[in-house]
Amino acid sequence: MSADLSWVLNDVLEVRGARHAILVSADGLLMQRSDGIDRDDAERNAAAMSSLQSLCRSVASFLGDGGHWKQTLIEFDGGWIFLIAGGSGSYLAVSTTLDVDMEAMSIRMQKTTGALAKAMSAAPRLTADSDA
Repeated sequence: MSADLSWVLNDVLEVRGARHAILVSADGLLMQRSDGIDRDDAERNAAAMSSLQSLCRSVASFLGDGGHWKQTLIEFDGGWIFLIAGGSGSYLAVSTTLDVDMEAMSIRMQKTTGALAKAMSAAPRLTADSDA
C-alpha cells in the first residue's frame, strides 16, 4: 500500500499503556507499523493476527446465532492484544501494558477504524465513455 497510514497508528498509540500497533491486510500482509516495532516482528505478527481473526470468525457459531466478528482481546502475563476489524479488508492490532485503560483503547480503536474505512474508500471511477 502506497498511502501513508501512520496517522492511524499514531492515534491509537496516544492511549496510555499502548506499546505497538500494526495495520494488517485481510491476507496477512503488513500495511503499516508503529515506530517501536521492527519490520520482521511486525510482519510475523501481521500474519498471526490475520490467522487469529480467521479463527475467531470460524467459532462465531459457538454464540448460537453466530454474528459477525468485531474484536478480539487476549490477555498475557505482560499485557493485552487488541484486534479489531478496520474495514476495507484490514485489521488493526495493538499491544498494550496490563494497566491500559481497556475501555479507552477499545473506543479509540473503533473511532480510528471508522476513520480508516473512510480514508481507504474511493469514489467510483468514471471513464470517458461512461454516461455520467
